[in-house]
Amino acid sequence: MLRLNKFLAQAGVASRREADRLITEGRVKLNGRVVTELGTKVDEKKDRVEVDNRPVRLPSGSVYLMLHKPAGYLVTAEDPRQRKTVMELLPRLPVRVFPVGRLDAETEGLLLFTNDGELAHRLTHPRYEIKKLYEVRVQGFVEDKELEKLEKGVFVDGRKTAPARARIIYRNREKSLLSLEIHEGRKHEVRKMLYALGFEVKKLRRVAFAGLTLKGLRRGFWRRLRPEEVEKLKKLTGLAD
Repeated sequence: MLRLNKFLAQAGVASRREADRLITEGRVKLNGRVVTELGTKVDEKKDRVEVDNRPVRLPSGSVYLMLHKPAGYLVTAEDPRQRKTVMELLPRLPVRVFPVGRLDAETEGLLLFTNDGELAHRLTHPRYEIKKLYEVRVQGFVEDKELEKLEKGVFVDGRKTAPARARIIYRNREKSLLSLEIHEGRKHEVRKMLYALGFEVKKLRRVAFAGLTLKGLRRGFWRRLRPEEVEKLKKLTGLAD
Protein backbone atom coordinates (compact mmCIF):
# COMPACT_ATOMS: atom_id res chain seq x y z
CA MET A 1 0.00 0.00 0.00
CA LEU A 2 1.19 3.51 -0.87
CA ARG A 3 0.05 6.91 0.30
CA LEU A 4 -1.88 8.54 -2.52
CA ASN A 5 0.53 11.47 -2.90
CA LYS A 6 3.48 9.08 -3.18
CA PHE A 7 1.59 7.02 -5.77
CA LEU A 8 0.99 10.15 -7.88
CA ALA A 9 4.64 11.19 -7.55
CA GLN A 10 5.90 7.78 -8.61
CA ALA A 11 3.46 7.82 -11.53
CA GLY A 12 5.07 11.05 -12.76
CA VAL A 13 1.96 13.18 -12.26
CA ALA A 14 3.50 15.64 -9.81
CA SER A 15 5.76 15.98 -6.80
CA ARG A 16 4.30 14.88 -3.46
CA ARG A 17 3.58 18.47 -2.46
CA GLU A 18 1.86 19.20 -5.77
CA ALA A 19 -0.02 15.89 -5.48
CA ASP A 20 -1.35 17.01 -2.09
CA ARG A 21 -2.72 20.11 -3.77
CA LEU A 22 -4.43 18.03 -6.49
CA ILE A 23 -6.02 15.88 -3.79
CA THR A 24 -7.31 18.78 -1.67
CA GLU A 25 -8.70 20.46 -4.80
CA GLY A 26 -10.85 17.38 -5.44
CA ARG A 27 -9.17 16.49 -8.73
CA VAL A 28 -8.23 12.93 -7.74
CA LYS A 29 -10.55 9.91 -7.78
CA LEU A 30 -9.98 6.53 -6.18
CA ASN A 31 -12.14 3.74 -7.61
CA GLY A 32 -14.52 6.30 -9.09
CA ARG A 33 -14.94 8.44 -5.95
CA VAL A 34 -13.36 11.84 -5.31
CA VAL A 35 -10.75 11.70 -2.54
CA THR A 36 -9.70 14.78 -0.55
CA GLU A 37 -8.09 13.15 2.49
CA LEU A 38 -4.30 13.43 2.29
CA GLY A 39 -3.54 10.25 4.23
CA THR A 40 -5.46 8.00 1.83
CA LYS A 41 -3.70 4.72 0.98
CA VAL A 42 -3.68 3.05 -2.44
CA ASP A 43 -3.28 -0.59 -3.37
CA GLU A 44 -1.24 -0.09 -6.52
CA LYS A 45 -2.20 -3.54 -7.83
CA LYS A 46 -5.98 -3.31 -7.34
CA ASP A 47 -7.12 0.30 -7.00
CA ARG A 48 -8.04 2.57 -9.91
CA VAL A 49 -6.72 6.14 -9.65
CA GLU A 50 -7.72 9.08 -11.85
CA VAL A 51 -6.55 12.69 -12.01
CA ASP A 52 -8.85 15.10 -13.84
CA ASN A 53 -10.78 12.00 -15.02
CA ARG A 54 -7.68 10.51 -16.66
CA PRO A 55 -6.41 7.12 -15.44
CA VAL A 56 -3.05 7.09 -13.69
CA ARG A 57 -0.83 4.02 -13.49
CA LEU A 58 2.59 3.37 -12.05
CA PRO A 59 5.27 3.06 -14.72
CA SER A 60 7.05 -0.23 -15.16
CA GLY A 61 10.27 1.59 -14.28
CA SER A 62 11.70 5.05 -13.75
CA VAL A 63 13.09 6.94 -16.75
CA TYR A 64 15.85 9.55 -16.61
CA LEU A 65 16.87 11.50 -19.72
CA MET A 66 19.20 14.38 -20.53
CA LEU A 67 18.53 16.74 -23.44
CA HIS A 68 20.85 19.32 -24.97
CA LYS A 69 18.12 21.88 -25.54
CA PRO A 70 18.49 24.20 -28.54
CA ALA A 71 17.21 27.77 -28.49
CA GLY A 72 13.69 28.31 -29.77
CA TYR A 73 11.91 25.50 -27.90
CA LEU A 74 9.44 25.98 -25.05
CA VAL A 75 9.88 23.85 -21.93
CA THR A 76 6.31 22.59 -21.71
CA ALA A 77 4.39 19.46 -22.66
CA GLU A 78 2.19 21.26 -25.17
CA ASP A 79 1.55 24.78 -26.36
CA PRO A 80 -1.91 26.09 -27.33
CA ARG A 81 -0.25 28.39 -29.89
CA GLN A 82 1.43 25.41 -31.58
CA ARG A 83 4.96 26.64 -30.95
CA LYS A 84 7.84 24.17 -30.78
CA THR A 85 8.29 22.37 -27.45
CA VAL A 86 11.12 20.28 -26.04
CA MET A 87 8.87 17.21 -26.06
CA GLU A 88 9.25 17.09 -29.85
CA LEU A 89 12.95 16.35 -29.37
CA LEU A 90 12.42 13.28 -27.17
CA PRO A 91 11.77 9.69 -28.26
CA ARG A 92 8.44 7.93 -27.90
CA LEU A 93 8.35 6.40 -24.44
CA PRO A 94 6.00 3.92 -22.73
CA VAL A 95 5.71 6.33 -19.78
CA ARG A 96 5.08 10.06 -19.43
CA VAL A 97 8.13 12.13 -18.50
CA PHE A 98 8.31 15.80 -17.61
CA PRO A 99 11.13 18.38 -17.46
CA VAL A 100 13.06 18.97 -14.25
CA GLY A 101 12.85 22.72 -13.80
CA ARG A 102 12.75 25.27 -16.58
CA LEU A 103 14.83 26.97 -19.24
CA ASP A 104 13.30 29.87 -21.12
CA ALA A 105 12.72 29.45 -24.84
CA GLU A 106 15.91 31.21 -25.96
CA THR A 107 18.18 29.53 -23.40
CA GLU A 108 20.15 26.50 -24.55
CA GLY A 109 21.71 23.67 -22.62
CA LEU A 110 21.25 20.81 -20.21
CA LEU A 111 17.71 19.83 -19.30
CA LEU A 112 16.70 16.66 -17.45
CA PHE A 113 13.46 14.71 -17.88
CA THR A 114 12.02 12.00 -15.64
CA ASN A 115 8.86 10.33 -14.39
CA ASP A 116 10.35 10.25 -10.87
CA GLY A 117 8.28 13.00 -9.28
CA GLU A 118 10.02 13.00 -5.90
CA LEU A 119 13.51 13.30 -7.37
CA ALA A 120 12.37 16.06 -9.73
CA HIS A 121 10.85 17.96 -6.81
CA ARG A 122 14.02 17.77 -4.75
CA LEU A 123 16.30 18.74 -7.63
CA THR A 124 14.35 21.97 -8.02
CA HIS A 125 13.71 22.75 -4.33
CA PRO A 126 15.87 25.57 -2.87
CA ARG A 127 16.53 23.50 0.25
CA TYR A 128 18.93 21.21 -1.62
CA GLU A 129 20.94 24.03 -3.25
CA ILE A 130 21.51 22.11 -6.48
CA LYS A 131 24.26 23.81 -8.50
CA LYS A 132 23.63 25.03 -12.03
CA LEU A 133 26.46 26.25 -14.24
CA TYR A 134 25.86 28.68 -17.12
CA GLU A 135 27.89 30.26 -19.88
CA VAL A 136 26.63 33.80 -20.39
CA ARG A 137 27.51 36.10 -23.29
CA VAL A 138 26.72 39.76 -22.69
CA GLN A 139 27.18 42.95 -24.62
CA GLY A 140 29.97 45.11 -23.23
CA PHE A 141 33.09 44.74 -21.09
CA VAL A 142 32.47 43.12 -17.70
CA GLU A 143 34.95 44.39 -15.14
CA ASP A 144 36.24 42.47 -12.13
CA LYS A 145 34.18 44.63 -9.78
CA GLU A 146 31.01 43.39 -11.53
CA LEU A 147 32.09 39.80 -10.93
CA GLU A 148 32.49 40.60 -7.24
CA LYS A 149 28.94 41.96 -7.13
CA LEU A 150 27.59 38.77 -8.70
CA GLU A 151 29.50 36.68 -6.18
CA LYS A 152 28.14 38.67 -3.23
CA GLY A 153 24.59 38.82 -4.61
CA VAL A 154 22.61 41.49 -6.43
CA PHE A 155 19.04 42.68 -5.95
CA VAL A 156 16.53 41.08 -8.32
CA ASP A 157 12.81 41.79 -7.96
CA GLY A 158 13.42 43.34 -4.55
CA ARG A 159 15.37 40.39 -3.13
CA LYS A 160 19.09 39.78 -3.00
CA THR A 161 20.31 36.73 -4.89
CA ALA A 162 22.34 34.07 -3.12
CA PRO A 163 26.13 34.28 -3.55
CA ALA A 164 27.28 32.95 -6.93
CA ARG A 165 30.57 31.87 -8.45
CA ALA A 166 31.59 33.97 -11.44
CA ARG A 167 34.63 34.14 -13.69
CA ILE A 168 35.58 35.60 -17.05
CA ILE A 169 36.10 33.20 -19.95
CA TYR A 170 36.69 35.95 -22.51
CA ARG A 171 36.13 39.70 -22.79
CA ASN A 172 36.83 42.71 -24.98
CA ARG A 173 35.27 46.13 -25.42
CA GLU A 174 32.29 44.78 -27.36
CA LYS A 175 31.36 41.61 -25.48
CA SER A 176 32.15 39.34 -22.54
CA LEU A 177 31.69 35.62 -21.95
CA LEU A 178 31.17 34.59 -18.33
CA SER A 179 30.91 31.37 -16.38
CA LEU A 180 28.26 31.73 -13.67
CA GLU A 181 27.30 29.10 -11.09
CA ILE A 182 24.16 29.54 -8.99
CA HIS A 183 22.01 27.29 -6.82
CA GLU A 184 18.76 29.24 -6.75
CA GLY A 185 16.03 28.62 -9.29
CA ARG A 186 14.23 31.94 -9.58
CA LYS A 187 12.58 32.74 -12.90
CA HIS A 188 14.96 34.31 -15.44
CA GLU A 189 17.44 34.73 -12.60
CA VAL A 190 20.67 34.79 -14.62
CA ARG A 191 19.33 37.29 -17.15
CA LYS A 192 18.00 39.51 -14.37
CA MET A 193 21.27 39.35 -12.41
CA LEU A 194 23.21 40.67 -15.39
CA TYR A 195 20.52 43.23 -16.21
CA ALA A 196 20.79 44.54 -12.63
CA LEU A 197 24.42 45.37 -13.43
CA GLY A 198 23.52 47.06 -16.70
CA PHE A 199 24.29 44.21 -19.11
CA GLU A 200 22.07 42.64 -21.74
CA VAL A 201 22.39 38.87 -22.11
CA LYS A 202 22.89 37.94 -25.75
CA LYS A 203 23.26 34.19 -25.30
CA LEU A 204 22.67 31.89 -22.35
CA ARG A 205 23.60 28.22 -22.10
CA ARG A 206 23.36 25.85 -19.14
CA VAL A 207 26.41 23.60 -19.30
CA ALA A 208 26.05 21.66 -16.04
CA PHE A 209 23.32 20.71 -13.57
CA ALA A 210 23.75 18.81 -10.30
CA GLY A 211 27.22 17.71 -11.35
CA LEU A 212 26.09 16.40 -14.76
CA THR A 213 27.51 17.97 -17.92
CA LEU A 214 26.73 18.09 -21.64
CA LYS A 215 30.01 16.43 -22.58
CA GLY A 216 29.60 14.46 -25.81
CA LEU A 217 25.94 15.40 -26.29
CA ARG A 218 25.21 17.45 -29.41
CA ARG A 219 22.64 20.23 -29.48
CA GLY A 220 19.15 18.87 -30.10
CA PHE A 221 20.06 15.32 -29.02
CA TRP A 222 19.19 13.34 -25.89
CA ARG A 223 20.54 10.36 -23.95
CA ARG A 224 19.53 8.22 -20.99
CA LEU A 225 21.31 8.83 -17.71
CA ARG A 226 23.67 6.09 -16.63
CA PRO A 227 22.85 4.22 -13.39
CA GLU A 228 25.75 5.84 -11.56
CA GLU A 229 24.50 9.29 -12.61
CA VAL A 230 21.02 8.56 -11.26
CA GLU A 231 22.54 7.31 -8.02
CA LYS A 232 24.56 10.53 -7.74
CA LEU A 233 21.40 12.64 -8.11
CA LYS A 234 19.65 10.59 -5.44
CA LYS A 235 22.58 11.01 -3.05
CA LEU A 236 22.55 14.78 -3.61
CA THR A 237 18.87 14.91 -2.68
CA GLY A 238 18.83 12.40 0.16
CA LEU A 239 16.99 9.68 -1.75
CA ALA A 240 19.77 7.11 -1.97
CA ASP A 241 19.11 3.75 -0.32
